[in-house]
Amino acid sequence: MKAVVYREPFEVTVDEVDRPAVQHPNDVIVRVTSTAICGSDLHMYEGRTAAEPGIVFGHENLGIVDEVGDGVVGLNRGDRVVMPFNVACGFCTNCTAGNTAFCLTVNPGFAGGAYGYVAMGPYTGGQAEYLRVPFADFNCLVLPPDSSKEADYVLLADIFPTGYHGCELAQVSPGRPARSTAPGRSA
Repeated sequence: MKAVVYREPFEVTVDEVDRPAVQHPNDVIVRVTSTAICGSDLHMYEGRTAAEPGIVFGHENLGIVDEVGDGVVGLNRGDRVVMPFNVACGFCTNCTAGNTAFCLTVNPGFAGGAYGYVAMGPYTGGQAEYLRVPFADFNCLVLPPDSSKEADYVLLADIFPTGYHGCELAQVSPGRPARSTAPGRSA
């Protein structure tokens, strides 16, 4: 399959790489139909990380389930899904507390995992034709089958949740309507 592969700072190529396979009964293989480039990919691209040549980029992915592991119960071949950028198990202490970005299961020796990002586990990125999704029942959000909103749905993988989280941390909330200051009107 074709994938975007990091070679060295400021150099990526589209190369043939091995197609992922189901490695665990809780895996699915997704045929990627949309992917986005994250600003954090620039850290690797520009050489500001310890990324090794050969890493496949991509943690903003959407696609169609192509293969289903025997242990997956909530997904079927043909489901249109979006995956959050972080890989999580859904059952460790951090995941059950809602801190899935710091999953204790998916990246031994480090809290948290992600697709196609340096030091975030053994997960190949989704700027490729296919993506292996571990703990698929937890990591796949099933979307309506209609693909007409795909460009919108791919934003659910990273940018919308990241923006929402930032607003939550900043305690942004709806305000009152602006008061009129037009002449002759009381405010």
